[in-house]
Amino acid sequence: MSTAAQLAVVVPTFNESANVAQVVSRLEQALAGLSWEVVFVDDDSPDGTAGVVRELAARDARVRLLHRVGRRGLSGACIEGMLATTAPYVAVMDADLQHDAALLPEMLRTLREAPLDIVVGSRHVAGGSLGVWAEDRQLASRVATRLSHLVLKADLKDPMSGFFMLRRALIDEVVRELSGIGFKILLDIFISARRPLRFKELPYTFGVRVAGDSKLDSMVATEYILMLVDKTIGRYIPTRFIPFAFIGGLGVFVHMGVLWAMFRMLGTTFVLGQTAATLVAMTFNFFLNNFFTYRDRRLRGWGLLRGWLSFTLACSVGAVANVGIATYLFHATPSGGVWWVVSATAGILVGAVWNYAVTAVYTWKQPTATALR
Repeated sequence: MSTAAQLAVVVPTFNESANVAQVVSRLEQALAGLSWEVVFVDDDSPDGTAGVVRELAARDARVRLLHRVGRRGLSGACIEGMLATTAPYVAVMDADLQHDAALLPEMLRTLREAPLDIVVGSRHVAGGSLGVWAEDRQLASRVATRLSHLVLKADLKDPMSGFFMLRRALIDEVVRELSGIGFKILLDIFISARRPLRFKELPYTFGVRVAGDSKLDSMVATEYILMLVDKTIGRYIPTRFIPFAFIGGLGVFVHMGVLWAMFRMLGTTFVLGQTAATLVAMTFNFFLNNFFTYRDRRLRGWGLLRGWLSFTLACSVGAVANVGIATYLFHATPSGGVWWVVSATAGILVGAVWNYAVTAVYTWKQPTATALR
């Protein structure tokens, strides 16, 4: 009869097929004598990471796989991985071998012996280091850390750490408040908690990636800002609505540019120019939202065609609502002054809210995860 795991190590993966076996090997060495399991949460990696994990799991019952299909996102993967285990203690670490697995026993011992909620592997306390990071990455880390302290109510030296261990009960406490946006789940947990968290930071040196590619792409900074926005005004305005509305504003310029080119330069009729401009602007908005606003639910292949059709249909109805509301208010308010601006703005706002609400449900609907052993 097997003993239930006391510690679960959640490892989010994307294109880490060359590293997962080494992760398991390092955990075996570091956690010898302890009851543990590792939960790899893979976002349908095209390099076959999930298949490699399955092969490992067939030989070792401590290895588990949560295979997510149709979406990506480091924070979301960590959240689902932590919820997928019943172990009383849960650690999160990367698959790139840059986090020192040898620190896990000390983390666990610290949590067991002290009245703490969470223990953080820190690069910014005495004895810790960023290792061989380039100067530009160190600068980016310092800027991100300073930004985090604008909303963080704790003297956490390394809020950008992706290496930590917590009591499983803490996840149940905060999970419904987590934004799941971006890649800094630790910061999300601290900001989402409704009470001051008891924590301790343990030093470690950030290692060098052994194989695979870094997940820090050009969207990381934007996602980080969106997460901070979500934790400040997200209770009043859906976070995704902000980039959605911004892209809609850009679409207005695209629309006017196409209309001007066709109507003024090419001499087409206004109706033809307006129709073409509307279609081009909607297409522009769709692809930009697919890449940016809904990056974690990005549509691909034939899903792009289905998504584009549902997006243009929803926005067409939104355009009718826009004109209808604006016209009604224009005729219902005093003439002259700035009332025409107020009427037009109200129409735009109604149309934008409609477009966002409908496309969030029908175009970029939340897919379900596929859990495998």
